[in-house]
Amino acid sequence: MSDVLHITDFLDPVNRHYLSHDEGYADGQIGSIIEAYEETIPDLSNADIVLVGCGEQRGDGSGVYSLAPDVIRGQFYNLYYWHKEVKIADVGNIKCGASLTDTYAALRTVITELLGIGKKVVILGGSHDLTLAQYDAYKWLNRIIETTVVDAVIDLYMDSPLTSKNFLMEMLTGEPNFMRHYNHIAFQSYFVNPNMLETMDKLRFDCYRLGVVREHIDEMEPVLRNSDLLSFDISAIQRAAAPSNYLSPNGLDGEDACQLSRFAGMSPALSTFGIYGYTVENDIQQLTAKQIAQMLWYFVDGIWQGKHEAMLAQRDNFIEYNTAFAEIDTVFLQSKKTGRWWMQLPDKSYIACSYQDYIQASSNGIPERWLRAQERS
Repeated sequence: MSDVLHITDFLDPVNRHYLSHDEGYADGQIGSIIEAYEETIPDLSNADIVLVGCGEQRGDGSGVYSLAPDVIRGQFYNLYYWHKEVKIADVGNIKCGASLTDTYAALRTVITELLGIGKKVVILGGSHDLTLAQYDAYKWLNRIIETTVVDAVIDLYMDSPLTSKNFLMEMLTGEPNFMRHYNHIAFQSYFVNPNMLETMDKLRFDCYRLGVVREHIDEMEPVLRNSDLLSFDISAIQRAAAPSNYLSPNGLDGEDACQLSRFAGMSPALSTFGIYGYTVENDIQQLTAKQIAQMLWYFVDGIWQGKHEAMLAQRDNFIEYNTAFAEIDTVFLQSKKTGRWWMQLPDKSYIACSYQDYIQASSNGIPERWLRAQERS
């Protein structure tokens, strides 16, 4: 594809050493069908998802350029390909820049080009501060977005010299700002200053504690359905499922992480998904790489599911529920194909919601999701 060929200036091919066995891939494995950059950039015309690796870790102080993306690929390529309607391409790894900001610029450029031709981009990190480059791609395209971060901590520590600990300040307060809304999923309370949460609430941002997420994970589906950018730090996953997570023994389990990834894939809005914080050196028998590979598999599964969802204008594919709460008439829609819910706002637009929102409205309660949307309007 001629209009993206110049991104090769910023890319190295995938490292085959980490990918295939001596005997190659079996028929049906992802490695046997994926279009990957080995000698030339693949034709991206039909690709639904484009993988981009970036092993940059200087933002967390380690000073190394990690092999993490290729190790993750090695596990992902071994999985079986169930979703033939979803085409996957892999453009290799971002070259290590002379400085951290050089790597940011290269990653931002590649993501911008891929978004510009309508591709969903998956970034295999690298430290969590690479989210800045992920966000900057939207700024370059002048797109106002909703962002969701999955992380055990909230990286707003301005007294830290590490970019990976304070990058959210630039994203949330930098000018000009393109952040319509911010969600934070699975923070662990003992790692977060209560004053920080108060500030986030005053800004009308939504933060979901780990226990709430695990108990009501289906409530995260509407959050991700409304999101354009998803940044996932593997520190949010409990160490048993992701041994390279040295932050905490607690967190999401492996199935939770896969479910969130599937929700992200189902989102018609989501266009970039970054997975960060994986360090090869801290892994045990590549279990974390296997966990991330399975998250990617569920992301593809979600995209396949989303392809079968109807547009809201196609009302024959939805069940319509008219209800009222606090003397406000509204409409809920439920998809006949996927069972997902939408809720009408006073301006007649619809936002993603859950069955619980409908139950609360039917009981004459004001759904918090509806209220928060009104506060931000």
